[in-house]
Amino acid sequence: MKTFTNFHIEQDYQALHHHYPNHRKAPIIGITGNYQDGNLTLAPGYYTSILQAGGVPLVIPPFEDDNALISLVGYIDGLLLSGGADLNPLYMGEDPIRELHGINPKRDRQELLLTRLAANRQVPILGICRGLQVMNFALGGTLYQDIYSQKENTLIKHCQDLDRSFASHFIQIEPDSMLHHIMKTTQMPVNSFHHQAAKEAAPGFKVSAVSADGVIEAIESTEHKSMIGVQWHPECFILNQDEYMMPLFEWLVQEAMSFHTAKEIHQNTLILDTHCDTPMFFDQNIRFCSRDPKIKVDLHKMEEGRQDATIMVAYLAQKERTDEALLAATAKTERILDEIESMVAQNHADIEIAYTPADLYRLKSKGKKGIMLGIENGYAIGKDLSNVERFRKRGVVYMTLCHNGNNDICGSARYNEENIGVTPFGEQVIKEMNRTGMLVDLSHSGEKTFFDTLQISNQPVVCSHSSARDLCNHPRNLTDEQLRAIAQKEGVVQVCLYSGFLRNDRPASILDALDHLNHMVNIMGIEHVGIGSDFDGDGGIVGCNDSSEMINFTRRLLLERYNEEDIRLIWGGNFLRVMEKVQQAAPLFNIH
Repeated sequence: MKTFTNFHIEQDYQALHHHYPNHRKAPIIGITGNYQDGNLTLAPGYYTSILQAGGVPLVIPPFEDDNALISLVGYIDGLLLSGGADLNPLYMGEDPIRELHGINPKRDRQELLLTRLAANRQVPILGICRGLQVMNFALGGTLYQDIYSQKENTLIKHCQDLDRSFASHFIQIEPDSMLHHIMKTTQMPVNSFHHQAAKEAAPGFKVSAVSADGVIEAIESTEHKSMIGVQWHPECFILNQDEYMMPLFEWLVQEAMSFHTAKEIHQNTLILDTHCDTPMFFDQNIRFCSRDPKIKVDLHKMEEGRQDATIMVAYLAQKERTDEALLAATAKTERILDEIESMVAQNHADIEIAYTPADLYRLKSKGKKGIMLGIENGYAIGKDLSNVERFRKRGVVYMTLCHNGNNDICGSARYNEENIGVTPFGEQVIKEMNRTGMLVDLSHSGEKTFFDTLQISNQPVVCSHSSARDLCNHPRNLTDEQLRAIAQKEGVVQVCLYSGFLRNDRPASILDALDHLNHMVNIMGIEHVGIGSDFDGDGGIVGCNDSSEMINFTRRLLLERYNEEDIRLIWGGNFLRVMEKVQQAAPLFNIH
């Protein structure tokens, strides 16, 4: 161990520089500090454990500057919520009971906000004792103010008189939980210094350990997120040279390193989601500039998930094909595109409409989000071929030929008992889309339409939000034959994050989406895949439910050993390559 008793600071300073520029990168772990007698304090076990696990501890004092708090959350790679006084029951909407112990008003508000902000940004979190209670309550769980007076059958002494570096009772750990995988046991002795505790786990969490009397000793995310809370004080053991609690801190540091790497990739890579249906909510008084609970894509969530751009579509349900209905469909499409442009204009300081891949890269360099325009359902053009050019000149980058049901262009993947393919009018539409530089999107198309289109189109085609039928037998998904065919056409297929397209036996998670992506890569090659979430349509799965959780997918890709270049291709590089090729083949229709 390095000591500084020689007082040779120049020698030590020179020695430090032997580590540069190849010093080991280490993630920054924010640790909430305690506040006692007007002073910031922190027990040494916290930062000692983080240092030994390979992280860099950063003590977070209690403060009330919300702008500084937001900046701080964007800087740290992991968060350790430390122990301390009881949480003020007024935050829970409760009066204090007689048995409530001391509270610390300097810490409560900041740490509740800090936890919510960090969770929204997918920052790995470890909560310890009070930290478990703060995490659980901040994210929607409930607490006992005092387990001895409020919980039935509390039999164990939960506040030991022993030295903190010794255990005083056992806990039972749920098999196959994260905690079980970390500690590699189902029973473990722990120390105990509390009387306030979690009552019900927050939504998206489960109880992963209990004491013999049923008091919750640990909770963890059920959404494949890096969040664990423990009721004991694992940081105390290292001070007695006892390392058996170190796996918890090593877990936090490893998760933080993964998160740090993902942040760097998002900083250097254009992150594009190729399909969202947010305009469907424009009539519900949403506020795109806020973190609006009604929608899955807004400026706050895009920033939290470090997502740069999305293709926002004008969606049209398939209805009657009378002349009157077709004119109404075209008018509705114009209205939705107007609404998208109006929303962007209202938030012009932060977002712009992008018409080309170059526009997206320019906007990213300026720190702005990009919105591209798409049309979901060729029903939008009716029987008027000139509408293709009309919408292309408005900036529409792709159009799905159909939706759920046949139209005048082609047969759909659903409600197509006649097995209709591309109609004579549809052939003209595809050729006109090629001529004007509009991508042909085959998501929702029937198999006959799919293969007819590959024969007709002189340009690569895309599927903006489709998955693999080999893994989930749904007519909207693509067979391996279709996947190979679109790759041979130099096109791309974007995995759809809709549960029903990922599996049909239970709700899907981010792991299922990754399975579909891996399957497509194996069939098509890395150059032909991507992600189209279908957020605010039917998209959104456990672990990647909105734009704020997009970075979770990047972390999963890293775990699967995809490299940074692979991830760049998946997160829009492939799709934009095809878009650029199709647009460059129609230079007269490049929109600026």
